[in-house]
Amino acid sequence: MREISGKTRTSGLIGNPVEHTMSPMIHNFLAEELEMDMAYVPFYVEKGQLDAAVKGAYGLNILGCNVTVPYKSDVMESLVAFDDIAEKIGAVNTLVRVEGGYKGYNTDITGLLRAMKSEGITLENEDVIILGAGGVGRAVAFMCAVNGASKVYLLNRTIEKAEHIAEEVNKKVGTQCIEAWRMNEYDKLPDKKYLVIQATSVGLFPKVDEVVLEDKAFYKKVKVGYDLIYTPWETKFMKLVKEQGGQAYNGLKMLLYQAVDAFELWNECRVPDKSAYKAYELLQQAVTKR
Repeated sequence: MREISGKTRTSGLIGNPVEHTMSPMIHNFLAEELEMDMAYVPFYVEKGQLDAAVKGAYGLNILGCNVTVPYKSDVMESLVAFDDIAEKIGAVNTLVRVEGGYKGYNTDITGLLRAMKSEGITLENEDVIILGAGGVGRAVAFMCAVNGASKVYLLNRTIEKAEHIAEEVNKKVGTQCIEAWRMNEYDKLPDKKYLVIQATSVGLFPKVDEVVLEDKAFYKKVKVGYDLIYTPWETKFMKLVKEQGGQAYNGLKMLLYQAVDAFELWNECRVPDKSAYKAYELLQQAVTKR
């Protein structure tokens, strides 16, 4: 067991709720594994107390924080600087201590990109379908555009929401690769193989028998399906992808690598692959026990 002393740096998670988080497991394991004198704890922040929490963290010499729902956008008002991607997306999940306050980063996106690369998945020149135009779908659309996707079809039940995101991303990134489509028009997509990213909460435990699209004909077009959900371990979306011969992955490695990216930013280090894999095994065990 690591000793907590006056030299130990503190980091943590700002959110509401925070009881469900697995972030302390990842960060405290990495700190022990890499012999970093750091401890990570969850901070429950009441509505209306976000700015006070960020300023208080700085006053308490907190090394850095992750930020989760519902504060990823609101927290930006309390920061002194932003990473370019986080500023474009308009959402921050990692605060890094700098002179006078905190700088905001979005390691959800860099973590997802790193997780996909670990599976041999690249975005450059790819045709991508994103299912869902909520906050996650919006961030994924930015990720695809910034990383050279050839064409991105953003499917959503409410077309106006998808159109707004497509226009925003194309303008901010300087591209025309994002197209907005109605979810029920999937059968009109060009007949080719796609990387499909499932960015809705449909299928999340306990509603494990739900899926955003049921039609098996759609899944014939999927060469790789990436579901950002990780509970259950294998979602119905993933099962349908596999049934039609595609590869399917869940979002647990995104959870891992968004934490790894944050840990590296706070500690100005590089987490070895073997240490990241050990942390992933811990996460797997925790998720499958739930």
